[in-house]
Amino acid sequence: MREKIQFFDVLRCMAAVAVVVIHVLGPYREQLGQISDGSWIVAISFNSFSRWAVPVFIMISGALMLSDRRPFELGYYVRRRLGKVLVPFLVWSCFYAGLSGLSAGGYDQTLALDTLLALPIHETYYHLGFFYYFIPLYFVVPFLRYFVQHYDRKAVIALTGLWLGLTALFLFRIDGPWSHELVLYSGYLLLGYVVFQWQWPSWGWLLLLGGGCLLLTDYMVLSNSFAAGEYTVGRWLSYKTLNTALIAAMIFALGRYLADRMNEEWLGRLAFMSRYSLGIYLLHPLFLWPVRAFDWYFLPPLFMIPLWTVVATGLALWASWLLGKSSKTAWLVP
Repeated sequence: MREKIQFFDVLRCMAAVAVVVIHVLGPYREQLGQISDGSWIVAISFNSFSRWAVPVFIMISGALMLSDRRPFELGYYVRRRLGKVLVPFLVWSCFYAGLSGLSAGGYDQTLALDTLLALPIHETYYHLGFFYYFIPLYFVVPFLRYFVQHYDRKAVIALTGLWLGLTALFLFRIDGPWSHELVLYSGYLLLGYVVFQWQWPSWGWLLLLGGGCLLLTDYMVLSNSFAAGEYTVGRWLSYKTLNTALIAAMIFALGRYLADRMNEEWLGRLAFMSRYSLGIYLLHPLFLWPVRAFDWYFLPPLFMIPLWTVVATGLALWASWLLGKSSKTAWLVP
């Protein structure tokens, strides 16, 4: 169990930082032709190389919850699993709805109210969209958990392979009932469980496939965008496509590789950061607001993206730690 905790700590930290990178570079996406081609390529490559972050978070949940061999208790599950995420999500959604009305030019109360009223169907801030497809996965977990506990390894791997086939269909726009986001996101739960339990496929294959997909994804986004004269990604940066799934599986295995080779001091630091990884996810846009509102991108992307990633991640970690110190506010950063 100790090895497993360290392994997930490393992954949570990697994914949290990658999410911040994606949001730091956001303004660069629409600047093709406005900044030098080299600078734009750097920014978009950061984006392409970070899209595995959200799938890895889902894979960690799948590895943990599907591996749980305790008897399933509905009340405990709703209270400790679903409720632990749902309530903070609702509170932060209301907070960010208020923030959405704030801009460098002043405050738009009407925009903030409209954003709040749209909460049931649309995120109130750009980073909260994750919860609209993550929370429904809690209703899928009991069924997948039953499946992995009552069927053998071959059946579980076969179902995972079938899901990977569906992500390939989605990538190439062969749509159907299998294209529903609940189907395509649910597979990450199973993929996390399979890679965690059996390290399937082997590390060598994951490195080859995932690394190849990483380079191919970046190439397709860059080439298609330059051909169109504007930022365009098709489905190459979707979380629901085969290339992203294989990259996420590679990163998942890489996290275990790194954890096995870290000393206790570093593992302890990462364990602290991992404790507040969801807090980092929830809070970092608050510290990015002035950066994006006042366009504090005064150096090339190669310098700005790492700089603001470190600053926003560090401040979000600090704020999460402060909230976590009190029992009255710790539930906001579970």
